[in-house]
Amino acid sequence: MYYFAYASNLNQKQMRERCPDSKPMFRATLPNYKLVFVGWSRQLRGGKASIRLFRGEKVFGAIYEVSEQCLRQLDKYESSYNRLKVTVFDEDGGPVEAITYIKAGQSEEAPPSKEYLSIIQQGYRDWKIV
Repeated sequence: MYYFAYASNLNQKQMRERCPDSKPMFRATLPNYKLVFVGWSRQLRGGKASIRLFRGEKVFGAIYEVSEQCLRQLDKYESSYNRLKVTVFDEDGGPVEAITYIKAGQSEEAPPSKEYLSIIQQGYRDWKIV
């Protein structure tokens, strides 16, 4: 099955640690959502990444092929998130069904810590998104 990563799991080193059997596949875009940082994480000392419906916006990310076991491992890491089925679009504009995570009980936006943001930025570099 396909998993759409849009934040820290874009970081391929982190994803290998969390899900050793995951396979990086391709970049993808989720339309009509935007990337937000919400709530407050004591561990991360800032807001945590999530997505929010927002017409006309898009979230850049990437697809990993994952096993059911890998998804269960991700569920543990993403314990304050809910799974969400989404349709993303690959680099050729083709639709792809995938699972992603959205923060449960979306709260107010809050800036992320520099450390957390740097993990996400490394993921963007890993996938050549920026």
